[in-house]
Amino acid sequence: MKKTDKIQKFLRKPIPRNVLGVVGVYLVVLIVAALSLWLLTRHGKEIKVPDFTGMSVSEASQAAHKARLKVLVSDSVYVKGMPCGHVYRQMPAGGNAVKQGRTIRLVINAVMPKMVTMPNVLGYSLRQATSEIIGAGLRVGTLRYENDFATNNVLAQRYRGENIEAGTQIESDAPIDLILGVNASENATTVPDLLGQRMIPAIDILHDNSLNVGRMYFDRDVRDYTDSLNAVVYRQSPDIHAGRVRLGGGVNLYLTLDPEKVPQRSEAQ
Repeated sequence: MKKTDKIQKFLRKPIPRNVLGVVGVYLVVLIVAALSLWLLTRHGKEIKVPDFTGMSVSEASQAAHKARLKVLVSDSVYVKGMPCGHVYRQMPAGGNAVKQGRTIRLVINAVMPKMVTMPNVLGYSLRQATSEIIGAGLRVGTLRYENDFATNNVLAQRYRGENIEAGTQIESDAPIDLILGVNASENATTVPDLLGQRMIPAIDILHDNSLNVGRMYFDRDVRDYTDSLNAVVYRQSPDIHAGRVRLGGGVNLYLTLDPEKVPQRSEAQ
């Protein structure tokens, strides 16, 4: 009897056939479980949010789709010199890590200025106050520090040098200056790396680190406001090697539309 005939005869017996069936089912279950785990892991994978500022809503939607994200226009402000319908700000900001499928809220430029309501951020932390101010359609202006027991606690909210009461109607995108407390033992911060960041995200990062924009220097290729939104930081002063600096200090930004002027990350660190 041939070897293949012996194998076929053996497989016709009930016990081997049942054993092979169980093994087959077990292998299928393992494969399905592995695929499911892989899909779940990929679904929960964090990705970097693209920077949509300066894009039209259509362009932002396409970029979001490629990044497996969603966008939603949640508000509008009026920014003179910026094309209507283009993205002025986004939350979360570009560069933040989020899960795939996350909805990114966009603030676009409106046709006409609109009035918004000033929120009450007194007693809030800087991070909370920033979120409330941006959420109301305004922006954080200058951070000023005064001695207090709680660092980065909002002591006053001001507009054009005067205190502004909560509930006041104010033009959207108006800068709100914050007076913040600073404890003598917590009066310093580190300078963040801004190289490669666009203007608005760079300003947001500075505020997140309790710092202000000093001066902004634009290359000659930056001709209008839209160009300024798309320009990236290729130099900053002080840089990340400056060590600890005082809260509320200023960082000068140098911006360009030429990406080749931006040092490679490894060179900048």
